[in-house]
Amino acid sequence: MDATANGNGVHSNGAGAGGTQGKPIKCKAAVAHGPGEALVIEEVEVAPPARMEVRVKVLFTSICHTDLSAWKGENELQRKFPRILGHEAAGVVESVGEGVKDLAPGDHVVPIFTGECGACAYCESSKTNLCKTYRVNPFKSTMVNGGDTRFTIIDCSSGERQPVYHFLNTSTFAEYTVIDSACAVKISPKASLEKMSLLSCGVSTGVGAAWNTANVSKGSTVAIFGLGAIGLAVAEGARLRGASRIIGVDINPEKFSKGKEMGITDFVNSKACGKPVHEVIMEMTDGGVDYSFECTGILDVLREAFVSTRDGWGLTVVLGIHPTPRMLPLHPMELFDGRRITGCVFGDFKGKSQLPELVEKWMQGEIKINFDGFITHEMPFADINKAFQLLEEGKSLRCLLHV
Repeated sequence: MDATANGNGVHSNGAGAGGTQGKPIKCKAAVAHGPGEALVIEEVEVAPPARMEVRVKVLFTSICHTDLSAWKGENELQRKFPRILGHEAAGVVESVGEGVKDLAPGDHVVPIFTGECGACAYCESSKTNLCKTYRVNPFKSTMVNGGDTRFTIIDCSSGERQPVYHFLNTSTFAEYTVIDSACAVKISPKASLEKMSLLSCGVSTGVGAAWNTANVSKGSTVAIFGLGAIGLAVAEGARLRGASRIIGVDINPEKFSKGKEMGITDFVNSKACGKPVHEVIMEMTDGGVDYSFECTGILDVLREAFVSTRDGWGLTVVLGIHPTPRMLPLHPMELFDGRRITGCVFGDFKGKSQLPELVEKWMQGEIKINFDGFITHEMPFADINKAFQLLEEGKSLRCLLHV
């Protein structure tokens, strides 16, 4: 690649390595050329950041089920190829575009898929973590500024230039990426970038769902449907909040030992329990749990999560991504029993304004999130297709790729 790195990816004076500021950088990226096709590690040209954008040297990235779904093309309306996927990462700012005031070359950052401009009515409201302009949009494949891409594949023989599309405001499966400054969270340079990369999606989403969305209370009961990284992050958040009972539901009993490490107290194998899961949970809890979290993206599971909560005050939080055109599996009159249901994006964290404080509290030992428990595999970036296979087979939570 054209740009070399000293240590953290920038020269000691903070300038882009090799004087790359304002110039295109050629580097390696894992490009998806079609649904289900193996990612191709190939050279791409990464343009300089435009106004209110930053170019980031990605040091660590990992794979989430959302990447897996997009790679498979499960939602036909969201298909856009060639594309650079990836949205969970950490790295160092290489250069900044015009107008960027809060970030500088050399800053350690965590990319986030739902941004925060800090100035719109949504960002100024305490009722939401969405942003008018930079909120997550799975149909979006270009940059806000100009409506075009910052990635290009150049044919070596003909010189023909082919645009490569962006993904979830981040596109982290590349040695360098360009993102909106609203989607880059500056964190302490003393924090481990390996661990902090998990704040890009999984840990923030799950822990935040328990803390911010549900506001799990001490001594309460919780049921989590789906024990992938998101579900286990919910368990971690509920554990830290002092939940007295955390029930994990999954079809894979091999996940139960990892679940116990993350705070799960009881397990239900939905394939082997012999009756509807909600009936099992009702019996276990004498009437249902205070909070349930659906982390699968399967509507029938969402139904079980909803009716597993206690009438009167039970709350169901929807975290799974549902590609199906089917609607919610509940009757409006069921809400008159006092059960509630709500969705959750990024754990209801306002990324740029709240994650830095979370990182500081973790570094000081005030918050004891078990980041290491989520990283089940580590491998070089070149092995990204193996990492996809591990996740698809249910053999990994997070495979950390060293870029």
